[in-house]
Amino acid sequence: MLWSIIKIAVFIAFVAAATFAATYLLELDGGVRIVMAGMEINLTPIKAVIALGLLMFAIWLLLKLAGLAVATLRVINGDETALSRYFDKNRQEKGYRALSEGMLALAEGDGDTAIAKATRADKYLHKPALTNLITAQGAELTGDRARATEVYKRLLNNEKTRFVGVRGMLRQKLAAGETETALKLAQTAFSLKPRHTETQDTLLKLQAGQHDWKGARQTLNAKLKYGSMPRDLHKRRDAVLALSEARDVIDEGKTIEAREAAIEANRKSPDLIPAAVMAARAYIEQGSKRNAARVIVKAWQARPHPDLAAAFAEIEAEETPRQRLKRFGKLLKINPDARETRLLRAELNLAAEDFPAARRALGDMAEVEPDARSLTIMAAIERGEGSSDAVVKGWLARALSAPRGPQWVCESCQHIHTDWQPTCENCGAFDSLSWREPPKSSMGTPTGLEMLPLIVGAIEDKAKTGEDVVDAEIVEGDETTPETETTART
Repeated sequence: MLWSIIKIAVFIAFVAAATFAATYLLELDGGVRIVMAGMEINLTPIKAVIALGLLMFAIWLLLKLAGLAVATLRVINGDETALSRYFDKNRQEKGYRALSEGMLALAEGDGDTAIAKATRADKYLHKPALTNLITAQGAELTGDRARATEVYKRLLNNEKTRFVGVRGMLRQKLAAGETETALKLAQTAFSLKPRHTETQDTLLKLQAGQHDWKGARQTLNAKLKYGSMPRDLHKRRDAVLALSEARDVIDEGKTIEAREAAIEANRKSPDLIPAAVMAARAYIEQGSKRNAARVIVKAWQARPHPDLAAAFAEIEAEETPRQRLKRFGKLLKINPDARETRLLRAELNLAAEDFPAARRALGDMAEVEPDARSLTIMAAIERGEGSSDAVVKGWLARALSAPRGPQWVCESCQHIHTDWQPTCENCGAFDSLSWREPPKSSMGTPTGLEMLPLIVGAIEDKAKTGEDVVDAEIVEGDETTPETETTART
């Protein structure tokens, strides 16, 4: 209400001022005389004000027409204008909409739709760095590897997208099994982005697969440098690489270098069993038996293992079983309740022909935790104590179908290896083998292997029953004829 009153008052004041000015101009004497090109124009004050207003309007209109002409020329010339900005914005909206739809299609696994949307987005946006990547990934989903490789090669031409192109081609070569080409691409990707963790892991895996231990150690050092690997894990894996390098040196016949590399690997990671075994054998070759024993004892403290026991036995290869049992006492005092320690004690007592001591060392392992090794030891104990063949065969039959016990198992694919390897021979994972029980699975045996213990037990029962019958017939000698007695004995 108040604002309306103020506006009305201002309007009335403006009308009053205009009326006063017009009246003043009409009553004013004199005028304006304009002389131009021999012409003379006399204007009264009011006419002069009106003429001045018209002149200002004409100048304003002329400026607007000049601006319109300039804008028309810019449109014809192709320069950016408000109209062009409008159409550009419209194209960008369509392009980004197609780009987002293409990314959604990739997430849904629809490769054909992703390629179509990427083509549409490229038509409006003209940004191949974005659309080419969607096209390549869509081609991979549809199985068109040739088209994906072609698009990745186009990405190599731009410095900003070169790493993406190399990485995409690397995946292509890995999927095709071309490891040598993949290794070169991984090295190129690593040189472009050394901090990229996935590229580091891929390069390390490929170098280990190609036995390029020196290059693998350099990559491992880069992982430590850029913070993608903790120091303790780096120390162990560097020991694994040093050990692998030592094994290759042994194959080449360079024994001195092999010894040094094995000792270095053991120094880096004393609990790495293969490194400890190789270092101990290197010390044995040098005649340093004390150092060999020290290495094995330190590794045995971390984890008892049969390979460590075999290397410890090689220190004194000519000793008698009794002497060996006495010398192994130092090793057996470490982790005495460990499964491997108990099995080793039983085997040493078997070699010394102390069968009761072997049975005590084995305890109830053959019943509670049966595996092929414990059951075989039990069969040897039974044989040594003079048990019948049926009893021994019964234990051996159980050993045939029993689990093998701890083995080198890959943590990535659960593949079982007979010997330790730096990389899994099945999936190629690096430093993935651990000494443990493999996953249990039901073993189907069409030959009836599970029935062997029952069959052997039945034979034993029959044998005992037959002996009892014969003894009974011999006791009843009064009622048995000589012919019957002979038949029964037969």
